[in-house]
Amino acid sequence: MNKTVSKVYICADHRGVGLKLYLIEMLAAAGYNVVNLGVDDPNTSVDYPDVAKTLADAMANDEKSRGIIICGTGAGVLIASNRYRHIRASRCSRLEQARDDRFHDDINVLALASDDIDIEVAFMCVQTFLESPFDAVERRIRRIDKIS
Repeated sequence: MNKTVSKVYICADHRGVGLKLYLIEMLAAAGYNVVNLGVDDPNTSVDYPDVAKTLADAMANDEKSRGIIICGTGAGVLIASNRYRHIRASRCSRLEQARDDRFHDDINVLALASDDIDIEVAFMCVQTFLESPFDAVERRIRRIDKIS
């Protein structure tokens, strides 16, 4: 477990509820401090921009936190999340993506597509995202500063 991650905020729209609840259970069992930001009912329709705002607001004053955001395709929550200056989100479906996106771009939010990913692969991507370091060399920091 990455001790530098203070909290793992997790939220989903109605299409991502099942995957979100599975990930909460697995992360809690692995010892992470998981904060469920909703939605918990797949029959309660919610717009993905609202889900992204909830996550961005929760992470606004917690630089050591990470976020996981889920919708059916992963694209909607990815686009909406990246509208916030302090969020660097990437949609990942492979472990290598999660590792490389942390290493190169210091992503702090992982977007997942509940319709397109096996739940066990999703959990492995989440673990990789949470455990992978950022390569804080000057050129990477400079690039991130330009988008922040």
